[in-house]
Amino acid sequence: MATLNKKWHHGMFRTEDWWSAWLGLFFFGLGLLSIWGLDAVGWIAKPKTWEFTNLMNDFSWSKLIKSSSKAYGHLPPLVVLGITYVIFTALTGIGAYFQKMNVKRWILGFSAIFLLTWMAWIVGHEAHFKAIDAVVKGKNQYQAFDLSWGLQLGGGFSFLLALTIGLIIGNFFKGFAAKIKEAAKPEWFIKTAIVLLGIKLGMMTMKASGFTYELALAGAAAAFVAYLLFWPIIYFVGRKWFGLNRASAAVLSSGISICGVSASIATAGAIKAKPIIPIAVSTLIVIYAMFELVILPPAYTAMAPDQPIVNGAALGMTVKTDGADAAAGAILDELMVSKHLKLTAQKWEEGWILSAALLTKIWIDIFIGIWSFVLAIIWIRNDKSNKNKEKIPWSEIWFRFPKFILAYLLVWGIYLGMMYLAPEILHDAKLGGNIAQGPFRKFLFMLTFLSIGIITDFSKLKGMGRLALLYTIALFGFIAPVAYLVAYIFHHGMLPPILGQ
Repeated sequence: MATLNKKWHHGMFRTEDWWSAWLGLFFFGLGLLSIWGLDAVGWIAKPKTWEFTNLMNDFSWSKLIKSSSKAYGHLPPLVVLGITYVIFTALTGIGAYFQKMNVKRWILGFSAIFLLTWMAWIVGHEAHFKAIDAVVKGKNQYQAFDLSWGLQLGGGFSFLLALTIGLIIGNFFKGFAAKIKEAAKPEWFIKTAIVLLGIKLGMMTMKASGFTYELALAGAAAAFVAYLLFWPIIYFVGRKWFGLNRASAAVLSSGISICGVSASIATAGAIKAKPIIPIAVSTLIVIYAMFELVILPPAYTAMAPDQPIVNGAALGMTVKTDGADAAAGAILDELMVSKHLKLTAQKWEEGWILSAALLTKIWIDIFIGIWSFVLAIIWIRNDKSNKNKEKIPWSEIWFRFPKFILAYLLVWGIYLGMMYLAPEILHDAKLGGNIAQGPFRKFLFMLTFLSIGIITDFSKLKGMGRLALLYTIALFGFIAPVAYLVAYIFHHGMLPPILGQ
């Protein structure tokens, strides 16, 4: 196998997975400097809620953008935005260089994506889209802007707007999409954001440790379904009903049952499938993830508004790829928190629903390496043409293990360590941590939504009729309903904490 002579540190500075860990840990480290009184993260820009008529009557950039902390509040808004652009472009450009990308094309592409992301983020914060008619932290923005109507979608509208803009570019302006595609890396952006989500989970654990541990254990139990139930059934259907060969059925089963693109590529490598198979399956996964991303969050919100954690966990088992799952979880979090606030005037703490989706997905990710290892052994032992019966080293598990998860768990663990060993520094640690897991993480989410749209080309579905039909039947006819049932069994009745209580 290709990894037989690799050392444990192979790819540490050359792969997207590792660079997600490095970038996330770097931002996390900057946030921790608040323990010593240093604000090294407050420079990042974040959008403000604004109202169209008010802005047009007296235009000012300060109504649209501000710094994330008061320490940088004296800087003009466009200067803050410029600092954000320079730092993010430089850091991601360094990562692009080590990943052997075309750095010039990266900078040009990222510049365009940065601008489009901020346009979507600012527009999405217009009060008619975002403001909710309820008191939050002593203020009702809906009434403050004297609105007569509003969608009341919270921050979810910004995500959907970025996705829509990306889809328009990816499908109707393909020449432009090709020029900026070098920097459209949703998996890199979202995995970095997930590392920072470890800060959020650490903070949430401080408030409700029992609930967090219960959520993690329930997610682990639910995730095993993806391997023990989904995979063999999809494999059987693919082989017996659709006539797929062993390799195609295995790669598709991993892609649709486990974790999308990563699992399909890992499986293809383990069983030495022809390169065209994971490419075709990955294309289906990315395109179908778009439908899941748009359809499932509002559907779950309407179907079960009183089961937020169930809905989040169900997404984690249903939506493929880390990027799409996290994106769908973010939309679901925004929609459900907003709807509950509108209906009850009680605000669920943000992040718990998203964490339910991600924790389930992370457990699934953890076992990708193990599953690839198992499949490699099965394939070699059942390959009659392989007389040498090649030996698979245990290191194969390590090379296929998603490294960003290690960074996520490390960040979570550091906050847990502070909670138990040095509680006196928690207040100062939270000052920087809140910015790292807030504006930083949300900006990376916005980059993810736009990038997902840019790389999604619906025309690529042509010629994949049989695979697409199997994918559709398996996803919506079996995986989605069974995943929801399993999520309900393990998570029903679990509710996020209410702010102020």
